[in-house]
Amino acid sequence: MHYHDRIYGHVEIDEPVLLDVLHTRAVQRLHGVLQHGISGLVGITRATTRFEHSVGVMLLVRRLGASLQEQLAALLHDVSHTAFSHVIDYVYGGHDSQCYHETMKEKYVEHSDLPALLARYGYDWRELLDEDQFSLLEQPAPALCADRLDYFLRDSLDLGLARQEDIQRVLEGLVVCKGYIAVADEATARWIADTYIAADHASWSSFREVGLYELCAQAIRRGLELGAISQSDLWSTDAQVWHKLHLCPDAHLQELLALISPKTRFIWDDDHPTFHVSTKLRTVDPHVLRDGQLLPLSQIDPTYGARRAAYLRSKQGKWPMRVLPALEGA
Repeated sequence: MHYHDRIYGHVEIDEPVLLDVLHTRAVQRLHGVLQHGISGLVGITRATTRFEHSVGVMLLVRRLGASLQEQLAALLHDVSHTAFSHVIDYVYGGHDSQCYHETMKEKYVEHSDLPALLARYGYDWRELLDEDQFSLLEQPAPALCADRLDYFLRDSLDLGLARQEDIQRVLEGLVVCKGYIAVADEATARWIADTYIAADHASWSSFREVGLYELCAQAIRRGLELGAISQSDLWSTDAQVWHKLHLCPDAHLQELLALISPKTRFIWDDDHPTFHVSTKLRTVDPHVLRDGQLLPLSQIDPTYGARRAAYLRSKQGKWPMRVLPALEGA
């Protein structure tokens, strides 16, 4: 299989188990699940899919010399995302942790077409879900890992925060030391760290996008209460859930759906908020390889550590958000 990825270029995938897993129903469903949940669907962010990201993470760990087992784990790391991705965390009150897909992963995979296929190749599917075994794939924040790097590289490009040459410089600057992803030079590490904060502010914890996520979560909750959608629908695709919600005649639900638009305005309002909402904040503190040692950037450059801490403080807590419909004629 010849695969072209906009970050990693042309890659040939010839391992039978990878090819078969790529074509499972569980993995193919991710073509219909957007990375950015609702903001991708309404055109605020690029409509990057969980499939694109999942394959990208696999390609990144592959590039870094990962075992076939870790490549499989990378390909499956997001397979349990529901429709609208992290919007579901807002539905169930997990705004700050955003780990619903992790909580549900074992149950979802167990009832998918993955276990039987993997067993034919001699793999225990449960072992592939134990991401503690795969140090390139996942690391606790704020360390670098393939998952964090892949969505960052894609989004920084789409948000206009990076050029293709910046992406290539990062990829060429990544090194593996003692099983962990680090950066070969301080300048590249600082670029990653600063651009990551810029991406978080511009998109992942953008005031408008968080507001849209909360509105979408309210619409999904309303749809579930009314029976317009069911729990099983959440394991379908964004388009299927969106269509069912719009078919429901409930006036309040339709009011919520009408507000889920790029034209809706979100204002910080301590006195008359429509709702209070918090979100997960994302930053990194890349390790730099220096004289055979892995040192966090914040230790090498304390000014970055102070900048990162100040950024996190500036966005902590629940935001009082007032929602206003689009201006007439806008």
